[in-house]
Amino acid sequence: MDFKEGEVLYFNKPLGWTSFKVVGHARYHICRRLGIKKLKVGHAGTLDPLATGVMIVCTGKATKRIEEFQYHTKEYIATIRLGATTPSYDLEHEIDATYPTEHITKELVEETLKKFVGEIQQVPPAFSACMVNGTRAYDLARKGKEVELKPKLLVIDEIELLECNLPEIKVRVVCSKGTYIRALARDIGEALNSGAHLTALQRTRVGDVRIEDCLDPLDFRQWIDQQEISSSDEAVQQDGAPAAEKNIQ
Repeated sequence: MDFKEGEVLYFNKPLGWTSFKVVGHARYHICRRLGIKKLKVGHAGTLDPLATGVMIVCTGKATKRIEEFQYHTKEYIATIRLGATTPSYDLEHEIDATYPTEHITKELVEETLKKFVGEIQQVPPAFSACMVNGTRAYDLARKGKEVELKPKLLVIDEIELLECNLPEIKVRVVCSKGTYIRALARDIGEALNSGAHLTALQRTRVGDVRIEDCLDPLDFRQWIDQQEISSSDEAVQQDGAPAAEKNIQ
């Protein structure tokens, strides 16, 4: 493997990890293995800390492919609780309002989901990384400021109802770049004349990369220590000390 020339790695992001942490973890162990101080590493699509699943991480010159991967179709498995909302549309915040669910049936859910297939307009969550006058929306939202975001045109290729244990449903969603599944949960709740928020989310596919193709980051150190490294990556510190001993992050 040649991490400077560029490699594409597939990780299964653990629950509670930020996307930034996955990238930092990968960079640290690659630099430790190679005995170098710096390496360009980036990811092709953020996952919220409370989401798990496929994350594509690119190194070296392969970071030029990040935008290419970002445009690949994505697949998610989402668990949605009906009848209650939170400010972030997931479990990051406490429930702020409850709504009736007695009128909701499996048949109504199935009919409602059909309305979201195809091109839709979606307003991103206030607690998101969208930029508002040069500031991240979530920074403004966390300070209690009003955040107005414009709707974006998205494509939902498929929505399949996997489980219906009201007031909880589980759906499979195949969608385009930029889709917020948290916002989709919000909109499904409103379309059902109720409320909704995410209680679990797993990204199961990005393009042709599936969850079963991915490494657990906790196993990455052992994995990379077993890899054969190309000659162009066999740089070492001038004094021979490994990067890990110099607190390189």
